Amino acid sequence: MRVLAASGDEDIATVYVAETDEGKLIEFAESVQPSLPREKKWVLTLSTLYGCPIGCKLCDAGGHYQGKLSAKDLFSQVDYLIGRHFENGKVPVQKFKVQFARMGEPALNPNVLEVLQELPVRYDAPGLLPSLSTIAPEGTDKFFERLLQLKNSIYKANFQLQFSIHTTEREKRDWLVPAKKWSFEKIAEYGEEFFNGGGRKITLNFALADGMPVCPEVLLHHFAPTKFLLKITPVNPTHQASRNQLTSYVAPDRKKYETIEILKEAGYQVVLSIGERAENFIGSNCGQHVTNYLRTEKSVKDGYTFPLTYFHDQFHPATC
Repeated sequence: MRVLAASGDEDIATVYVAETDEGKLIEFAESVQPSLPREKKWVLTLSTLYGCPIGCKLCDAGGHYQGKLSAKDLFSQVDYLIGRHFENGKVPVQKFKVQFARMGEPALNPNVLEVLQELPVRYDAPGLLPSLSTIAPEGTDKFFERLLQLKNSIYKANFQLQFSIHTTEREKRDWLVPAKKWSFEKIAEYGEEFFNGGGRKITLNFALADGMPVCPEVLLHHFAPTKFLLKITPVNPTHQASRNQLTSYVAPDRKKYETIEILKEAGYQVVLSIGERAENFIGSNCGQHVTNYLRTEKSVKDGYTFPLTYFHDQFHPATC
């Protein structure tokens, strides 16, 4: 893997565009919490596919889908980032979060399971916390069966599973995420089994746009507040969100969120995750710098490395 370009701030987040040995482009990111040193909390966000076949209405990673990353290319992202800060595979970080949540739906790539199995052996990282974010596409049952086995046998309480829901209204959910996917009933059934093995509550994520309902009655019918928590995040300023006229319900300057208060009154633990405003300009929330890279006049084959200021000046925020 060869890193072609980078954009970011070491004290917040950095996004990398890289070319794999196959000549295909990926992006991945690292971030820290500004109030904490890297040794306290460090988050790596990995791509699992070359592009993505799903085509979510609020995400720029769709399009240009060219297949699955190999286990080697998945590990290359981790190796590169660890090599920038630590030596010999030792990661002395209290909370070392490895997220399969950038380009691509991870459940469509079985190589993710191989990486999850090897992560604790490959790296000396006592604080390792894997995290997987998914829409739960239809036809991925075997992936999730194996994921459950790995969680119970290797990770126990140290695994974070997130289902991207975005709204409780079925028709609008299908419009936002235009792919066949698990029903709420199936997500709930699997989530309860996953949680019953011990560990963290299952996260239901809502990148919440104006006009997209989150109905507590629907949630309570399927998801027990004792086993599921709700994470509310902004709709980030992607090209797709703008094209589809999606505006974020969550905003940095907003003081009151009636929807969140209603969900809390229903008994749910609700996490409002806004992040640093600078991440929108870095594009580190989860996005598609690759698309912007391909739009430039320079060919990737030229091997040209853009200075960091180029990304800030030329790349629109591309997050999902």
